[in-house]
Formats: sequence, structure tokens, C-alpha cells
Amino acid sequence: MITGAHVILYSSDAAADRAFLTDLLGTTTVDAGGGWIILALPPAEVAVHPTDGPAHHELYLLCDDIEATHAELTARGVVVEGGISDEGWGRLITLRLPGGGALGVYEPRHPVAASS
Repeated sequence: MITGAHVILYSSDAAADRAFLTDLLGTTTVDAGGGWIILALPPAEVAVHPTDGPAHHELYLLCDDIEATHAELTARGVVVEGGISDEGWGRLITLRLPGGGALGVYEPRHPVAASS
């Protein structure tokens, strides 16, 4: 039945964000035709949270050590907004994508369903 997930990020500078994510993730890519690059994601999981407002979706990347990840990314010139925040469920940083979007990366405190 279900064999995977396909995530779409909309960007005002798609080429720059594709290059950024290719470097950040270091995973394989495929060209879907006409230069439309699709990147493999690391193992993933999905959670469904209740909301009193409109339904929406969020994407976060996971890491094992937020301090090491923060140090490595900033050393590579990645713009990290603010510092490491403690959200209770994990420790979070926010990356600024070249196209202007934001992407959260966190070290979870909860059990992780995704296997590597």
C-alpha cells in the first residue's frame, strides 16, 4: 500500500533551497525531468496534533545532538535564527532557507518511531 511520503516545500528561490537541502541532507537525489530535483529524506515519521485553529502542516528534521548540529551548521555558514530553544518535547533550532522560509531541526526527547 503506502511506500513512502513526498513532502513539497514552496519557495521564492527554489533553486537555492534545493541546493541548500542537497548539501544539508547529503542524501541521494533524482531528476524527475526538466531539472526538478527530488531529494531522499532520512527515515521519517508523522504525528497528528489537535488544533483549535485551521488545520496546517509543519516539517521538522531530527538530529541526535542539537548542540553538535548547531555548531556544524553555523560553521558551514547556515543561518540559524536565535539559539537553541527548549520546547519540552525536544531542543530546537530554526534554519533560514535561502528562499526565505524557515525549517526546524530538533533533538527529540520523545521516543522516535523512524528507524535509520
